[in-house]
Amino acid sequence: MQKESIDILNIPFVNKTKDDIVHDLYNQYLKEEKKAFIVTANPEIVMRARTDTDYLYTLSKADYIVPDGIGVVIASRLKKQPLIERVPGFELMEELLAVSNEHRLRVYIVGAKPEVLDKAIGNVKEKYPNLLLAGYHHGYFDDHDETVIQDIEEKQPDLILVALGFPRQEKWIKENMPRVQKGVFIGVGGSIDVLAGHVKRAPVIWQRIHLEWFYRLLQQPSRWRRMVVLPQFIIQVIKSKG
Repeated sequence: MQKESIDILNIPFVNKTKDDIVHDLYNQYLKEEKKAFIVTANPEIVMRARTDTDYLYTLSKADYIVPDGIGVVIASRLKKQPLIERVPGFELMEELLAVSNEHRLRVYIVGAKPEVLDKAIGNVKEKYPNLLLAGYHHGYFDDHDETVIQDIEEKQPDLILVALGFPRQEKWIKENMPRVQKGVFIGVGGSIDVLAGHVKRAPVIWQRIHLEWFYRLLQQPSRWRRMVVLPQFIIQVIKSKG
């Protein structure tokens, strides 16, 4: 029998396909006007949670933690509890935007630089003309400033995309989600930069051979410091088997 979740270094990853996750989110939360907290987690997030107890607690409040990162899938195989598939955060976001477009749902976007966000908003309007853009705000605000959450409270969106980078976006969602009556909140990291065309996704062939991370490294060499987390993560997974 297929397990509903796979535990990797104390983080429970949902063991479902991307299509099944989207189906669940629409039928159980969006359609029913309920709240949900979605984390798209990679090895960096898992390793951060090992040293940041507040962040680990934040992740424990998530309704879904999806495996966004081939490293997480590799770890599940090392544990001999393989996840069905990797669920890229950008693709999950795109699917939720498509569902919002189909059902004329209200969407709110938080994060990114003002000029990047403006471009992303323009692309969203062009690609998903039937969804209702409830509002948006760039990511340059103090987390104690209540302007953004007050705007979300007032406009009552169905889907809230939060692109503040980890761990900030997850902590912000955990702190502010209790204030609203409905809405699926999902941390989408740098996906708004991709949506804006500011950063390009790897070609499909790179994605298929699981080297999207390397393509991004070539685009943004400054990310090399983040990449060193992967071998540390794998070592911890191997140790946890003993």
